[in-house]
Amino acid sequence: MKKSIQFLMLTVAFMFSTVIMAQSTITGTVIDAEINAPLPGANIVEKGTTNGVSTDFNGKFTLTTQESSGQVVISYVGYSSVTLSFDGNADLGNVKLTSDNSLEEIVIVGSGIIDLAEDRKTPIAVSTIKAAQIQEKAGNSDLPELLKSTPSVHTTQRGGFGDGQLFLRGFDQTNTAFLLNGQPINGMEDGKMYWSNWSGVLDVAQAVQVQRGLGSSKLAISSVGGTVNIVTKTLDKKEGGFIQQMLANDGYTKSTASYSTGLMENGLAVTAMFGHWRGDGYVDHTEGQGQTYFLSFGYKVNDNHLLNLMITGAPQWHAAAGNADLEDFLAEDRGRRYNSWNATGVNSSNNLNSGVYPGGRNVYHKPVINLNWDWDINEKSSLSTVLYGSKGRGAFVQSQFDRNTREATYARGSNNNHDWYGLVTNYNNELNENLNFSVGADVRMYNGIHYRSVNEFFSVDSVGDSSTYNGGSYEITETFGGINPWNLLFNSNDDHGQRLHPYYDYEEDINYLGVFGQLEYNKDKFSAYFQGSASTQSHVRTEYGNSSIAGKGEVSEKVNNPGFNVKLGGAYQINNNNTVFLNTGYYSRQPYHSDLFIDDRASNQLNPLSDENQNITGIEAGYKFMGDKISVNANLYYTIWDNRIDYDSEDTDDDNIADVFYSTSAIKQVHYGGELEIFTRLTDKFQLQGFLSIGDWRYDGNVTLTETLEGGGTTTTGETSYIDGVKIGNAAQFTAGIGAKYEILPRFKIDANWNQYDKLYGNANYGGSEFSTANNRGSIELPSFDTVDAGLSYKCLVGENDQNSLQFRLNVNNIFSEVYLEYSDENKHVDTGDVAWNGVNVENRVRFGYGRTWNFSMRFNF
Repeated sequence: MKKSIQFLMLTVAFMFSTVIMAQSTITGTVIDAEINAPLPGANIVEKGTTNGVSTDFNGKFTLTTQESSGQVVISYVGYSSVTLSFDGNADLGNVKLTSDNSLEEIVIVGSGIIDLAEDRKTPIAVSTIKAAQIQEKAGNSDLPELLKSTPSVHTTQRGGFGDGQLFLRGFDQTNTAFLLNGQPINGMEDGKMYWSNWSGVLDVAQAVQVQRGLGSSKLAISSVGGTVNIVTKTLDKKEGGFIQQMLANDGYTKSTASYSTGLMENGLAVTAMFGHWRGDGYVDHTEGQGQTYFLSFGYKVNDNHLLNLMITGAPQWHAAAGNADLEDFLAEDRGRRYNSWNATGVNSSNNLNSGVYPGGRNVYHKPVINLNWDWDINEKSSLSTVLYGSKGRGAFVQSQFDRNTREATYARGSNNNHDWYGLVTNYNNELNENLNFSVGADVRMYNGIHYRSVNEFFSVDSVGDSSTYNGGSYEITETFGGINPWNLLFNSNDDHGQRLHPYYDYEEDINYLGVFGQLEYNKDKFSAYFQGSASTQSHVRTEYGNSSIAGKGEVSEKVNNPGFNVKLGGAYQINNNNTVFLNTGYYSRQPYHSDLFIDDRASNQLNPLSDENQNITGIEAGYKFMGDKISVNANLYYTIWDNRIDYDSEDTDDDNIADVFYSTSAIKQVHYGGELEIFTRLTDKFQLQGFLSIGDWRYDGNVTLTETLEGGGTTTTGETSYIDGVKIGNAAQFTAGIGAKYEILPRFKIDANWNQYDKLYGNANYGGSEFSTANNRGSIELPSFDTVDAGLSYKCLVGENDQNSLQFRLNVNNIFSEVYLEYSDENKHVDTGDVAWNGVNVENRVRFGYGRTWNFSMRFNF
């Protein structure tokens, strides 16, 4: 009996050891191939079995297999699956999954200059919107609307196509840096962004990353509020494409087609995308139309050299929407769709040939071309370079009327043209396993050309003026461009004699040279970095319209401004789930060209208050938790923006020349707050996320108003504007949101987002009566509001081996048609006898937000 028991125990032990020997341990990390970010919740299954695991929030997994060799299938909803073989214990390393709307891995060209957050070990406050979500959510909105469910972001739509605005931590777009594949795209003159010129980027974007605060960019850029980096599709490895048709509210339609050859045997790859859109606009008389195009020519010279030439543009025209007094919107038969810019009392036809441009039309074409070169010098070092250029041509076109008959006589275009060339290059070297070093340069050369000319004659054949211009009167007999952006690109007015005077006619040349570097240390659980940059920027202005030199322009003195920034930070990984970090930085930022000259329309006179740099100091702390089912990001920030001036001008005669210029003494703003993001993947089919932003943004100290007469006349010191402690306007200082996505059936998903906005204030007008006494009443607070958006998606697999798909998407925004004010340009409080709407004085100039809107798209991927 004893021997029998021993034999049985040996048999069991042998069988158990055989099972153990037959098993293997497979490890790895699943990442998004588009931006090298981890994919939490990806599924890893041993092929032919039900044995599987999911990745944690760092994208890591460990799978104990039932056999010692075989295959594992790695998949994630919205991405193409990957099958890999194993033989014994194996570490699969980084396993890249690509969005299944792009069929194969996409090579990110110029990765050395893009500065994504994932490229640096030390974390920052960041949110990333990836290709699949962009495709679902973008619809017919501007890019800012795509980002409204991220912390400390506030967006306004402003009524016209492409007129949207984004505020980040309370700072407007001129103080948020926007980059396209690492290339700065904010306006060189004033830092502004016009999304109508970039409407096509979302059709080809692989990711949009919002880096709040200091960010990871090494360039000396205007990132007071943060940095938004748009990463586009560049070089596909496989052949494929898509055709998409979109319909939306108010007659909107958009057709788009894209095709890629894939990486061919000769090393070439070509991707092309073209689109056409038109719509009537949500606001009355804000119709528009345009095209989008994207061409990418890639060439893989060898394993070390990769070239890519990209050309993109979005020629368009759209009518503008003006703000108005709140009481005007509330008048009978008007409402929130009301467009005050069309309330002329004359012919309201939308027909161009009738001589009426309702409210004025923005017409623009800004083709951008860049050439990327990536050179892997050796295993430890690389060089990335992009050479770029753009030629912007366009105008804001308005009808001009006879003062007596009120008949439209001609269409006048205020042209804002430019030629812009630049280069960004970055060298990266892995000095050792713990130390990484990079250094580079940023060069920009800009020529801005501004004038007024005749775009179309209606009831007259010429326009003249007897006023003195370059020694005599003038007569305009030629037209340029109409409202066709292609015509304006190739038929711009280079003849000063055919420009309207004495309205503005001037040019500026802005040259910028910057150098930058970064050193990052990483060992075990600790990482730290130091970034620094230095730059010099020169400005020259040439005045033609009011020049006293016959046939020539008067050239201003050259203004040179040096600037620099420094950033440093560190992070400590407490364990696999918990990380803390601290970043700080200081910017000495040059004033914009628009700050330097006292009147951008008629004078080379310098503004004496704007020759000093603005000072920005920032500090932020963060905490990241990465668990199996939940991820948490928390940030605290404190930003000081000091030593800046603001200004305005007043037209004082019939020639519309701004003869009086008002400016402030140095203004100081303090912005601080906290942000929280939570992501959960409760099941493979259900995702839930939320965010919370609480800020306190206000002016620190009062300012003195200064009045300067054009031409160097007397300067007088005006009143003190008592803005100390006044809240910063235009962006809600409290935002919160919850978003959910559920897969009802395979490839059939529903998602919804609820957003809450509070503590939204009117924009401070320093010369306004509300701030003229020491007992100021501060900014008015607009009513809080919330919106709910929802969407449905379905993907049908078709073709041989289900390699093609047909996708359907429906978005409904502001489902309950919430009535709310986007912004107020004034701060008129409610006093006895005043009329109010929801606590807001109806004499304030405002704009309402959109009611319920929708868009539906059908997309065939092949």
